[in-house]
Amino acid sequence: MNTLIAIIGLGVLCLLFEIFDLRKAIIPITIIGLLAILGLDISEFNSPATYYNNMIIVSKFSTAFSGLFIILTIFLVALSHKFYEHHQTKISDFIAIKVFLLAGTVAMVSFGNLAMFFLGIEVLSIALYILAASNRLSIKSNEAGLKYFLMGSFASGIILFGICLIYGAMGSFDVIEISELSQSAELPVWFPIGIVLVTIGMFFKIAAVPFHFWAPDVYEGSPTLTTALMSTLAKVVAIATLFKLLTIMNANISPSFQIVIVIISMASMTVGNIMALRQVNVKRILAFSGISHAGFMLMTLLNTTNAAGTLLYYTSAYSLAGIAAFSVIIYVCKNNENEDMANFHGLGKTNPLLAAILTASLLSMAGIPIFAGFFAKLFLFNNMLQAGFIALVIVAVINSIISVGYYFKLIMAMYTKEPNEERTGTPVVIYAVAVIAIVLNIALGLFPSYVLDLLA
Repeated sequence: MNTLIAIIGLGVLCLLFEIFDLRKAIIPITIIGLLAILGLDISEFNSPATYYNNMIIVSKFSTAFSGLFIILTIFLVALSHKFYEHHQTKISDFIAIKVFLLAGTVAMVSFGNLAMFFLGIEVLSIALYILAASNRLSIKSNEAGLKYFLMGSFASGIILFGICLIYGAMGSFDVIEISELSQSAELPVWFPIGIVLVTIGMFFKIAAVPFHFWAPDVYEGSPTLTTALMSTLAKVVAIATLFKLLTIMNANISPSFQIVIVIISMASMTVGNIMALRQVNVKRILAFSGISHAGFMLMTLLNTTNAAGTLLYYTSAYSLAGIAAFSVIIYVCKNNENEDMANFHGLGKTNPLLAAILTASLLSMAGIPIFAGFFAKLFLFNNMLQAGFIALVIVAVINSIISVGYYFKLIMAMYTKEPNEERTGTPVVIYAVAVIAIVLNIALGLFPSYVLDLLA
């Protein structure tokens, strides 16, 4: 709870900096504040507690994922240093929105009441709608914001309708009370229908097939930094929230519901990878790659007994690789609304370090050793084999092989093509974020137990 209050306070402070004309201090002070909040979050790790009649529940699960969200937000804020210069808008607005968005993500993994769950979703969603359309002078950004707003509103309505049905069946918004009542032999028919509706709404948030159609267009049209946020932080918080929701409220997933999750997981992996093979726009490639990874993450819902640590490890590995990749994309594309693969031709010659970092991040996403992405898939597949989902693991392995095709297409463009232009003057912050993110990714691969054992 202290973490959530501190994040909100930091967001208000960002707005006050604009009033006192301290724009240059906003980003460094925000990063320092987020580091302090990260320390506060870590201090609460072994101190479970509930607040405001179970509205907020602080647990190892919530603090571990909140720590990941704070780290990702630090990277995203750092990348904002030069990104918004041409937007003709106060940078304090963008930084404050990101901080308040972080508050929504923390609420989403700390909820103990469905009202707080929905409040967190709306804080996250509204911030993303604004950021998607934040480049007011770009038609693509305007279209992305409108499309995401319309589709997201439908998804939020479905979630809210599902919450209403759950309340109608159980007479309570408290998830612990709902969990106890759900063990009853006779449940009102509205309860499973409500669970299904909430799950469908969350499938939209993580862009799982068949609720994925918005993702490629919104990713392509949004400013690149917003795409990075959607691809990493927003996707990770959605799957973590869905995992917590189903674990608390429906611990014993019925066989029919398991079949549905298996089908959606297979479809997400397959559709995402096959469609990514045909793309030439790097942001669309990573959009379909994210759809594929959503399919992998959904596998954790099938065996929730020991899957919390595996999910934390997978999301950490995926998001850190994504941050490193988008750092390079921001440098190469420079807000010119052209993220085609041709822009990356010869990057290995003009900037070997950034080319190596992008290569490493793509190899991690593909699941190549020694990167954390390989071990994330290894631990995930091991859990699924123990649970008896052999066919799903086979499909997942095949899809991992397919993904190598489009990842290596971009890698080959960097090292086998001649550069289109000379690139000079790489900002230090790009190097810093990219290097730190990929080093953390490699460290996770070398020392996986440090993350896996957090939620054991």
